[in-house]
Amino acid sequence: MRKSSPSGNVKLPLAGLRILVGRARHQASALSSGLRELGAVVVEIPFIEIRKPRSYEPLDSALKRLSEYDWLILTSVNGVDAVWERLRKLRLTRNHLKHLKVAAIGPATRKAIEKRGIKVDVVPEEYVAESVVESLRDQVERKRVLLARARVARDVIPRELRKLGAKVDVVEAYETVIPKSSRMRLRIILKDSKRRPHVITFTSSSTVRNFVALLGENLWRGRPRPQKASVVEGILLASIGPVTSSTLCELGLPVDLEAKEYTIPGLIKAIASVELGC
Repeated sequence: MRKSSPSGNVKLPLAGLRILVGRARHQASALSSGLRELGAVVVEIPFIEIRKPRSYEPLDSALKRLSEYDWLILTSVNGVDAVWERLRKLRLTRNHLKHLKVAAIGPATRKAIEKRGIKVDVVPEEYVAESVVESLRDQVERKRVLLARARVARDVIPRELRKLGAKVDVVEAYETVIPKSSRMRLRIILKDSKRRPHVITFTSSSTVRNFVALLGENLWRGRPRPQKASVVEGILLASIGPVTSSTLCELGLPVDLEAKEYTIPGLIKAIASVELGC
């Protein structure tokens, strides 16, 4: 069933569909509002929570030595927020960064950096770590690189840049944890036929792993290699990009939809482009 827009002329592509958004609370608005504009009924249950690192000492130490670096790489808006918060605490200004070249993994990260008045020199064609490395291939030999990121993250960027001759310092800017308060809410909604989502969105590998952890060991139908999880039978799983899709597959979950552009707008477009029944 599809519902008309307020004008009564245009049918909204996601009208009446229930979509579960698992982004961290402070980041869910862009995805949720975009889906609601297309008529979806959005339920927000965070699969991920952003927390301060156990210690800011490594990050602060690196920021105090910014003059020693040639490149700053940031791979998420969370990383940007954390770095600028520490810059403020340390009373460091834009002038301390003006000598740096800056790489951002995608448009949202670039926008967050540029909001702080800093020019972004590199945004890769595809918004994944491998593409960041490819974009920097001819620019990092014998250069010092500061990579500020989550406590647990893929090691593609530091490993491959070191192979290219760069000296890379990786510092923890924040950590992602499982929000325990979501466990019961998630289990209840998946068992309730009137609230059960038609689509679940995944915006990072962490959201996938945490989703599985929140559901616990009863998720899987098969052993020893997990097959499609019975608890998500009949629900479409939508992935923001190939890295997230790979994690879904690794954990035995289907990838029903994958964004062609690995961004929130790209994910919304992928969901809206599929004819879904409700």
